[in-house]
Amino acid sequence: MSNRNISPSILSADFTNIKEQILAVESAGASRLHIDVMDGHFVPNLTFGPFIIKQIKALTNMHFETHLMIENPHKYLEEYIQAGSDTVIFHYEASRDIERDIKIIKDNDALAGLAINPDTNPEVLEKYMDKIDYILVMSVFPGFGGQSFIVETLKTMETLVKMRAGRDILIGVDGGVNLKTIRKVYETGIDITIVGSGIYKADNISTRFNELMNI
Repeated sequence: MSNRNISPSILSADFTNIKEQILAVESAGASRLHIDVMDGHFVPNLTFGPFIIKQIKALTNMHFETHLMIENPHKYLEEYIQAGSDTVIFHYEASRDIERDIKIIKDNDALAGLAINPDTNPEVLEKYMDKIDYILVMSVFPGFGGQSFIVETLKTMETLVKMRAGRDILIGVDGGVNLKTIRKVYETGIDITIVGSGIYKADNISTRFNELMNI
């Protein structure tokens, strides 16, 4: 089922030149954009809220996958959907009622995703497999930039590809994916790689995007 897709992480873009940075990955062939939301509690860093998403949504027709690294995600799900998120991903580790949170997302006509940290057993997702649209495997610990890819998470990806068993669920990986690590990631059979600095810090965004797609 793997569709091999790259979702550039906007967090690594140059926000003083955000329109051009978004159009650069779109013209290179990106159909998705990954938006990291951090609250300073679930993870130590603080990023942007729905207001920013609403503004950048006006610049592109790409699919927005919004990754909520926040505590009590249920309080904010509707806001992020109304701002333009097409898929909303919340953390297994942050939710107090996963089924409720999935339902909120679905009831607001968005796709529901669950993210797991590198040290979370992927089998905890088994009971939600018939309800979710997206699984995000963290291959670094969320909230800390510049970490190296955690090789052990490749086994998590392989396990989830087997657990998916033909269901219409996309599986993505986020953290430390670059020219050196992306081949092993694709070999697991997952669908989407989230790439931030690996694209946005390159001399030529379009060239790097195509290198990563075709490696």
